[in-house]
Amino acid sequence: MGKSKEILRGAEIFIRSLKDEGVKHLFGYPGGAVLHIYDELYKQTDIEHILVRHEQGAAHAADGYARATGKPGVVLVTSGPGVTNTVTGIATAYMDSIPLVVFSGQVPTKLIGNDAFQEVDAVGITRPCVKHNFLVKDVKELASTIKKAFYVAMSGRPGPVLVDIPKDVTADSCEYEYPETVDMRSYRPVVKGHPGQIRRAAELILSANKPMIYSGGGVILSEASEELIEFTRYLGYPITNTLMGLGGYPATDKQFIGMLGMHGTYEANMAMHHCDVLIAIGARFDDRVTGDLEKFCPYAKIIHIDVDPSSISKNVPVDIPIVGDVKHVLKDLNAILRDHKSKPDAAAIKPWWDQIKEWQGIDCLKYDRKSKIIKPQYVVEKLYELTKGDAYVTSDVGQHQMWAAQFYKFDKPRRWINSGGLGTMGFGLPAAMGVKKAFPDAIVACITGEASLVMCIQELSTCLQYGLPVKIINLNNRYMGMVRQWQEFFYAGRYSHSYMDALPDFVKLAESFGHVVMLVDKTSDVEGALKEALAMKDKLVLMDFITDQTENVYPMIASGKGQHEMHLSPERELA
Repeated sequence: MGKSKEILRGAEIFIRSLKDEGVKHLFGYPGGAVLHIYDELYKQTDIEHILVRHEQGAAHAADGYARATGKPGVVLVTSGPGVTNTVTGIATAYMDSIPLVVFSGQVPTKLIGNDAFQEVDAVGITRPCVKHNFLVKDVKELASTIKKAFYVAMSGRPGPVLVDIPKDVTADSCEYEYPETVDMRSYRPVVKGHPGQIRRAAELILSANKPMIYSGGGVILSEASEELIEFTRYLGYPITNTLMGLGGYPATDKQFIGMLGMHGTYEANMAMHHCDVLIAIGARFDDRVTGDLEKFCPYAKIIHIDVDPSSISKNVPVDIPIVGDVKHVLKDLNAILRDHKSKPDAAAIKPWWDQIKEWQGIDCLKYDRKSKIIKPQYVVEKLYELTKGDAYVTSDVGQHQMWAAQFYKFDKPRRWINSGGLGTMGFGLPAAMGVKKAFPDAIVACITGEASLVMCIQELSTCLQYGLPVKIINLNNRYMGMVRQWQEFFYAGRYSHSYMDALPDFVKLAESFGHVVMLVDKTSDVEGALKEALAMKDKLVLMDFITDQTENVYPMIASGKGQHEMHLSPERELA
């Protein structure tokens, strides 16, 4: 007779499944529908549960953990408001293709559809912003469903998966067996690129006179930075990163010409506009990158490498599509290029590099470094210098996010943690918690603004409880900065509800949570404050930098404009 399997309750199966999946950290908040699971969590020590102070914080913390580690972030919340509070975090992960597995409690199966206490249709509500979701109606399906959830979240184009578990399922019992593999007939993501398409791409790449490499977050998600570096350096071509792709190629490398897009560098956007061959790698042609689609790359033949076939030609028609995992495709492409009878011709593209260097000479990111009022760019530059570019940097959304992207030079992948697609205020602090939990010895800095910071400020309590000494750089200009900038440019300076007229005293507020606070209002004090904060390795430090209220982010591509139609700062505006 074969060995009999253990009989376990659903809540026990849940915990055992997470252990068998290798989960070490779980971000969550308890409630009635998940109390059986929380009781089992109490009985074990293999999985550490981090109690957040709002379910949105759980999703963002798991998201930050996933972005920094490449492992799935895991969330556990209760039914009703517990799961609805996670929706913003789930949508944030979905837009940026971040692997999350979110477990939500549900009312007992016999009450589903009866408007029971704390019942919502979690599957229906989350369907538009998850890669997939499941409702488990039988305890016998729980372990296999959990296995499928992790597989779907991590494979192909990653993304969040929700598993909704009714309370009675966690109380029922069955034999426990965790599947070793998953076979889903309707889900078979392509990994290897088509060899013929890759050869065609190589021919076009080597024929270019004005080439441009445009790489995005897909490079980071597929762990393809080494392959991208080999590809770019072998060819000698210029490269730009999207906001999500920063760190996929070293920002200090001479071939890197800055981030592109709405607030990208002049040289990157002009090179995109004028190139004759565009090699798009793990990028999705987002509207903040392309500007007016009618004006986008008018002279270029376009190669597009992406694991998601639905992204190919979705926004921009391409000439050579290659569907496959970026790492695998670049490996094959690099091998073909090195064996090709034609070799990269540095002399042929020298005029192109000369033109790019001329654009670089404009110094589009220049600002007044001698200002007595603190310039936000200066704070970011000093943070970069003092951390030697080796910190994990999270951000919220707005002007501070763009300054962080422009002035912190990311040489490594998974160091830049920000909400790119959804643009979620409140993301920065809980995301920093997730990163710090993953890498307790690393410097983790959250660059934020006062409007964003207050959205999830309650997570300061979580940081205290779990000893997560992140450094918060609050670039405080007393405005919703990017909203104010748009109102200045496009609404004749009518600052409708963008002024933060009743801000808390951040010093008293953060101290009440048990943390160290610094108020910095002089440029001469910026470097000293940052040094002091970074030296306090075991303390969360909130630095409240009072910055110039009038400072704007440049360059800027206005809505409806092309990449070559940038606004530069007034002193750099071209005739």
